[in-house]
Amino acid sequence: MSRTFGILFYLKKNKVDSNGQGPIYLRITVDGKRKEVSVKRRIEIEKWNTSANRAKGRNTSIKELNTYLDIITSKIYEYQKELIQDGEIVTAEKLKNKYLGKTMQGKTILQVFKTHNDQVKKLVGQDFAPGTLERYETVYRHLSNFMEHTYNVIDVQLNKVNHQFITDFDFYLRSVRNCGNNSTVKYIKNFKKIVRIAIANGWIKQDPFLNYKVKVKTVEREFLSQEEIATMFSKKLHTDRLEVVRDIFIFCCFTGFAYADVKDLTPGHVVKGIDGGMWINTSRMKTKVKTNIPLLDIPLQIIDKYKDHPVSSNKNKLLPVLSNQKSNAYLKEIADLCGINKNLTTHLARHTFATTVTLTNGVSIESVSKMLGHTSLRTTQHYAKIVDKKVSNDMNALRSKLNADQKKERKQLSS
Repeated sequence: MSRTFGILFYLKKNKVDSNGQGPIYLRITVDGKRKEVSVKRRIEIEKWNTSANRAKGRNTSIKELNTYLDIITSKIYEYQKELIQDGEIVTAEKLKNKYLGKTMQGKTILQVFKTHNDQVKKLVGQDFAPGTLERYETVYRHLSNFMEHTYNVIDVQLNKVNHQFITDFDFYLRSVRNCGNNSTVKYIKNFKKIVRIAIANGWIKQDPFLNYKVKVKTVEREFLSQEEIATMFSKKLHTDRLEVVRDIFIFCCFTGFAYADVKDLTPGHVVKGIDGGMWINTSRMKTKVKTNIPLLDIPLQIIDKYKDHPVSSNKNKLLPVLSNQKSNAYLKEIADLCGINKNLTTHLARHTFATTVTLTNGVSIESVSKMLGHTSLRTTQHYAKIVDKKVSNDMNALRSKLNADQKKERKQLSS
């Protein structure tokens, strides 16, 4: 049976904004039944040609808008062809849903992603850390915004997730979201887990990541020197809040704890170790790896200092840890007061423990790896490279000094 079919773009003049711009809508008509949807573009009323259903003018923005409308027109005809090839009845509703990415014949990528995130949310504190859920929710938002920005759809079926989709998402993260290489790689890696779930369930037949290759770039991590630690620890600070943040930062410099781990420490985690000294026995929030750390004198002093602090007493916490956001903000202030020209963050203390406090002082990389709670020695080896670089720099400085001394001696002998 023959079916009538039409596409029309028009301006909604009853929704004109204060700038005199109205939204452009797409009207799809099949057998006299209409469906309308915004194309997410606006234009001044006087620049719209009603008879041509296009913007009028020859400047670049007008040409780009009309090209965009032509692309939408081509897509609608493409969707019509797909429905006919699949043996389905073409309706305005189905074409609108295809345009919006709302076709529900199969599962969509955001459906699978949301189900995954809901499951992670229920297991936070058991199998997952809060930061893991936060990271997946961030990727979900980026993915949703990417599809609307790049394809002008709110979701896509899983069979549309191909190599081009992944490379487009990669480009969106780097360009529109201005993410660095390593952040982009991490976001794509999280997205890849969702794709693997779909592949395992047979919802995606071929792995779209097969020819997608990117690498994390090595980033030189900052850490404090022994002199900077001493300066910071001995600095007289003018407020209690700065003193608390400084002390907990120093505590992490001598224990290697990440913010999430030190925040959850209780007095019960401090036990007598096999050597008769005091140790902290706990598990890393991120990896669930058991971590046993002997306490040096400075962290013992800090624990004793705050044992009667109201937060420690009332909440059964070992230390009165502030929020990560506040801690990082106050650390910037402390760095200025101490004359330390480095980007102090709570995590920099962990790097300082691995380099300045342990490896530089001859602690074996195996022991450092175990105390940091790393699941692989390769993760710890990055710190060893930093220490090697310091050794190289120190030796080059010594070489320069020796060369200078030799030149001075030769000069004295020749005179």
